[in-house]
Amino acid sequence: MPIRGHINLPGDKSISHRALLIASILDGENYIYNLSTAIDVNNTMQCLNQIGIKSSRQKNNVVIKGNTFISSQKTLDCGNSGTTMRLLSGLLGGLNISSKLIGDKSLLKRPMDRIVNPLKNMGIKISCNNNTAPITIKESEKLNGLNYNMNISSAQIKSALLLAGVSSNNKITINEQYPSRNHTEIMLKNIGYNINVTNNTITLHTIKHNLKNLDIHIPGDISSAAFFIGAACMIPNSDLKINNVLINDTRMGFIEILKKMGAGIIIHNQKNVNGESVGDIQVYYKPLYGIDIDDKNISSMIDELPILAVVATQAEGITTVSGAKELRYKESDRIKTTVENLKNMGAKIIEKNDGLIIEGPNILNKANIKCYNDHRIAMSFIIAGISSGNYNNIDNIDCINTSYPEFIDTLKKIIR
Repeated sequence: MPIRGHINLPGDKSISHRALLIASILDGENYIYNLSTAIDVNNTMQCLNQIGIKSSRQKNNVVIKGNTFISSQKTLDCGNSGTTMRLLSGLLGGLNISSKLIGDKSLLKRPMDRIVNPLKNMGIKISCNNNTAPITIKESEKLNGLNYNMNISSAQIKSALLLAGVSSNNKITINEQYPSRNHTEIMLKNIGYNINVTNNTITLHTIKHNLKNLDIHIPGDISSAAFFIGAACMIPNSDLKINNVLINDTRMGFIEILKKMGAGIIIHNQKNVNGESVGDIQVYYKPLYGIDIDDKNISSMIDELPILAVVATQAEGITTVSGAKELRYKESDRIKTTVENLKNMGAKIIEKNDGLIIEGPNILNKANIKCYNDHRIAMSFIIAGISSGNYNNIDNIDCINTSYPEFIDTLKKIIR
């Protein structure tokens, strides 16, 4: 079943979260166009509404009236969204707003000490339950700046700390091992913050001037595009164009790896929109070859590794992934779930502590898929089923709504 045609995607989920949170601290009206339709993003908006931030929405366009926070104790439900919980914790901690952040069963298992500990170093009274949510924030007496060395490459940690610095007006310096997605830095610079990036060091300076209001057009989600890109590059006779999609350098690891594997990918009409690189991506089938992928590549493609593993089953030779232990702490243990499900489909795959090894090409067979309520596993194995010429039985297709409610409808338009 080849993949052919052209599509447009909902707004990028990572940028959408950040746009809502940054708009919430800016006086007056802020305009966000093409906001992500993901349930995760709606959770961020609902949490902000609960603490006094008013918003109005027409389809995917939103107006946020910022800086109207309510300081009373609130319990905020982040659902399945780790981004909501981690970034909102930084924002609320810096604002000195007492609150309790909860989530669903999956989110309550994910590590939160990675943000709690550095936020404590700023003087924020924040705690979690045995390194996991719920997270509790109490009013603090005095907050200070931070110089923090990150031992995990994570845009969520970085953004939580930057938002704490923004909302408390303190200087924040963060030293990364490897660059992670930089949407927070771009957005803050666009509204008037003095934020410097030198090598892998990010410095947010305090401000004494008025900031610009947010007026942002969000490009199509590159992580959502990855499933269609993966399908088109490994299924013979495919030729797909994805219009107006994010092509930020820190999110292009998946595409760069696919190119090294021999994939047919061309970017057209590249332009700058609100500081972000945007373009049209054309993908067409070419024979693929296995390669080695190490930790230097992982941070820019962490969300795409399950679909990359599916693609690697159709590549000639051996593909190895190393340095991806962070995958074990996502909505599911994505190393384990990816290996388990690909084995069920007949793939030659070995699980490693920090990655996997795949020998291809494999003939994949229809299978019963356990996605463990993980949206990216579910979408990856829908694509794997199409690659096999059939449809897999996914045990919970509804979890896709967490990030991409329109996924199935979009896919149906381009299957030929």
